[in-house]
Amino acid sequence: MVRGLSIGRWELKKEQETVKNAIKAFLKVLVPVKLRPKLRAIYRRVYYFGFKYKCPFCHSHLRTFTPVGLEFPVLREKKVVGGGYRGNALCPFCGSYDRERLVYLYLLHKTNIFENPQKVLHVAPEASLADMLRKQASVDYLTADLYSNGVMVKIDITNIPFPDNSFDSIICNHVFEHIIDDRKAMSELYRTLKAGGWAIPQVPLSLALEKTYEDFSITSTTGREKAFGQGDHVRIYAKDYKDRLEHTGFKVDVFKWVTESENFGGRRNRFGLNEEECLFLASRYL
Repeated sequence: MVRGLSIGRWELKKEQETVKNAIKAFLKVLVPVKLRPKLRAIYRRVYYFGFKYKCPFCHSHLRTFTPVGLEFPVLREKKVVGGGYRGNALCPFCGSYDRERLVYLYLLHKTNIFENPQKVLHVAPEASLADMLRKQASVDYLTADLYSNGVMVKIDITNIPFPDNSFDSIICNHVFEHIIDDRKAMSELYRTLKAGGWAIPQVPLSLALEKTYEDFSITSTTGREKAFGQGDHVRIYAKDYKDRLEHTGFKVDVFKWVTESENFGGRRNRFGLNEEECLFLASRYL
């Protein structure tokens, strides 16, 4: 009886797939090629529409965000926040990531970056956040990266080619985990910040480890994927990440949006953030 039921379901699924493919084939014949992108866009709008979530960048109302992230075992074992697979993280319309929306919401509600003139360095700029900052009249905006061609300057952040006290603020997310001498990079951010300036230096962070794990003898892509969860990562940061920043000279405050979102008139996690992710604000006072 169970076997017969199983076969029946398989046949039904096969039949449904056949019908679906027939409809697709029919629509390809019926719909002109030039109209297909527009129809796909309409379909996506209808498919993702809902009121549970809202993207703060493109202002789309969504029933869900889309999945993103890697699935290497070490990321699950070490409970790495910001590196592993998340089922509800990427905006299907503007492409903003959960971590990108976190930074934007912090900038919007907890800083004066959109009000007072500031010189901002944005390292490895996220697309949606960069577009937002570039439009702000108050922001003297500079994007930078070592490898990308889509930035204003190419720099190695272990040797930033700008004088001391150059920037009011620096945004540098998911960069340190790629750099062997991360302490030198942190020192360079500190050096080029003005007194009273601040940086947002997010990294993937393990909730299971007390001490950052790094092994520079691991150099192959597959070895690093197994050890660190990504082929171009050289470490997994742990609960001592704040200490590393403070050792450089920064004063570090840790902010968790999902526990404070109601203070800004929003429902808990309306913006599809990773509820386990904290934001690190590293300030220079000297």
